[in-house]
Amino acid sequence: MTQISKRGAALGTENAFVVLAEVERLRSAGKDIVSFCIGQPDISTPAHICEAAIQAIKDGHTGYTPSAGIQPLRNAVANYINRTRKVDVDADDVICGCGAKPFIGYTIQAVTDHNVKNEVIYPVPGFPIYESQIRANGAIPVALPLRKNLDFHFDLEELADRINSKTRLIIINSPHNPTGVVFDRNYLEKLAEIIAPWENLWVLSDEPYYAFVYEQEFVSIASIKDMLERTVIVDSVSKTYSMTGWRVGYAVNKKLAPVFSRMVTNTDSCAPHPNQYAALTALSGNQDSVENMRNKFRSRRDHIVDGLNSIPGIQCRLPEGAFYAWPDVTELCEKAGIKDSVKLAERLLHEAGVAVLADAHFGSPLKVEGQHLRFSYACPLKQIDLGLQRIRNFVQSLL
Repeated sequence: MTQISKRGAALGTENAFVVLAEVERLRSAGKDIVSFCIGQPDISTPAHICEAAIQAIKDGHTGYTPSAGIQPLRNAVANYINRTRKVDVDADDVICGCGAKPFIGYTIQAVTDHNVKNEVIYPVPGFPIYESQIRANGAIPVALPLRKNLDFHFDLEELADRINSKTRLIIINSPHNPTGVVFDRNYLEKLAEIIAPWENLWVLSDEPYYAFVYEQEFVSIASIKDMLERTVIVDSVSKTYSMTGWRVGYAVNKKLAPVFSRMVTNTDSCAPHPNQYAALTALSGNQDSVENMRNKFRSRRDHIVDGLNSIPGIQCRLPEGAFYAWPDVTELCEKAGIKDSVKLAERLLHEAGVAVLADAHFGSPLKVEGQHLRFSYACPLKQIDLGLQRIRNFVQSLL
């Protein structure tokens, strides 16, 4: 009998899509669900970007491109990164691909080897693909908790203790999914000081939410002294320009760019040709849509956080970036006799008609950090209000 490999059987997933599938199943069965589970802007891709793709198709840009991407797009990415991250990179340092996500796996493949116990440090809670790709590519995952008592930052002493001669990569994500935390320059400088002595240690800076920072300056760790050479900047047009389904992203690093290009050749061949022209227009054209979306998300953030904090048993910090709220529901679980946030999320879905993600969807939670849920507020205020009212009614029925 044919068998699935251990690697294939053990491959992790992104639970937002798992919950989304359950939401669609319930909706198809006639149930009304308010969904906060998927991190996808509800705003349409700006018209001038769509028109650029249509024109590209009319102009015959529908075949293969170089694996690294069309040269105008690589030039535009380099200019964009230099402007927004305050670094100095060349177009040759840029590789484009089918979204940002593939570059997580590509980076792990490029800096670690099988069967030599190379380690990769990654944040928990964090994007679940980090751990699944570390394991799938034969490296050893080393979870580093974002501590609630440190406002969901790493404990720098814990980080220093986890780095050793086998550590090859540290993954950081700011603005952060799922907590909405943003690392400031002072904190990133301290991180860089810890990393600096380890000459074989790379950093993957996952920055798809860079445009959604609300009260402070966005700072990339690549802009910190001596960090550019060892940092892989990963970003895409998905969130910033509401282009999640267009699948165009990029990674920036001089030394690894040729490796990434070969990896794209080995997997997707290239990003979709007309979509690259759309991304070119997004990055180099008018940026008013980005500012408008940031303002809209800031308003929604304030609204959902106020609403969550008005519900008994829920405490929610104000996220500095991205478009996620990360409320602490420990008190609610305890008062209502609900085992944990996973069970609470299940009951909210099936009893209240509200879809959210639990902290366990973002790595194994530590009991000392409490119980948390993740809400995506990349949805209309009307939907936020409806969902909050349903949760409020559900909680009142329990307490």
